[in-house]
Amino acid sequence: MPLWMQAFAWGAIAGGALLIGSAIAWRWTVPPQAVAFVMAFGAGVLISALAFELVGEAQETGGLVPTMSGFLVGALVYVAANGALARLGARHRKRSGGQQPSETEVSGSGNAIALGALLDGIPESVVLGLGLVGGGSVNPAVLVAIFISNVPEGLSSTAGMKRSGRSSRYVFGLWGGIAVVSGLASLVGYTLLAGASGVTIAFITAIAAGAILAMVADTMIPEAFERQHMLTGLITALGFLVAFVVHALSG
Repeated sequence: MPLWMQAFAWGAIAGGALLIGSAIAWRWTVPPQAVAFVMAFGAGVLISALAFELVGEAQETGGLVPTMSGFLVGALVYVAANGALARLGARHRKRSGGQQPSETEVSGSGNAIALGALLDGIPESVVLGLGLVGGGSVNPAVLVAIFISNVPEGLSSTAGMKRSGRSSRYVFGLWGGIAVVSGLASLVGYTLLAGASGVTIAFITAIAAGAILAMVADTMIPEAFERQHMLTGLITALGFLVAFVVHALSG
């Protein structure tokens, strides 16, 4: 299979984890504590992947300054965009309770939630495409981290959307669209940066890493803490440790 096709496929598969979580939440009532547990675990796995697979490799590939600069830019852009979308009704897009507004409560909140989902998912998908640029194959640790984190995101968000009165057509159309866009983002990450310098790849990788970390802190951990409270830190640390062990053994 050509590398460009692999880039699209892996991005779509990672984004498809959102559909899996969404389907589970729509069909069954998942205990909020279970969603929070997986959310916290997934946050820890993502943080580990950021530290050892993304930021560390970016520094080795392009140096410290491009990595630092990209990481800060990614975090700043995410926080600014997330703040703008929050004012339009997407603040609680990953909450499983009744915090999400219905379309009648906040005009345009459906579009804001869709844009917020894109904002959360695109950096992750770009990273998968970049992995093909650097090594000719997707980094399995990063892929697993993104997949594990996307399942509870789909669970939590869909539970909240269902409670706020969103239709099944809206919910599954949203996550199906995000899966396709995730594949396209991975494809773009591969095609646009094939042959790019190590400094450029490091900078773009760090941008994605900074955005992902800001997303974890702004959306995943608050949802996990709301349900698990004092256990959130322990569960997140467990996810980090498991991902680190996998990284160490595979290295």
